[in-house]
Amino acid sequence: MLTQPSVESALIRAVVISLYTWRRADTDDPVDDDQLYGWWGDSYPAIADDRIGSRLWLLRRVKLTDATQRDAEFYAAEALRWLIDDGHVLDVSISSNRADTNRLNLGVVLTIADGTRLEIPSTPTWQVIYAV
Repeated sequence: MLTQPSVESALIRAVVISLYTWRRADTDDPVDDDQLYGWWGDSYPAIADDRIGSRLWLLRRVKLTDATQRDAEFYAAEALRWLIDDGHVLDVSISSNRADTNRLNLGVVLTIADGTRLEIPSTPTWQVIYAV
């Protein structure tokens, strides 16, 4: 357990914001329409290519397959990479399991600088729901 509850709370909040804020789609991402969405502030980053959020939203209308599950894990890892790059954690581990045929649970484990692991388990809040 972390000794500083405020650090734990801040990291959990950072993970939630990073995963469930819509990152702008890349130009080669498959989208339903011509909208790439994303946070407008990413148009003016202080650091080149510094973006907020994840591309998990791209999976909202696809069938839940093994490939979709891999994509969800990739998008989650991509969204949380900044925690490592900025020195907040040593490692980020993403896991997923299918809740049913339309829902995927995401779990995150952060390794803090002292080696402590903060496990953020799957809950209904962490589900990626596919509407097909």
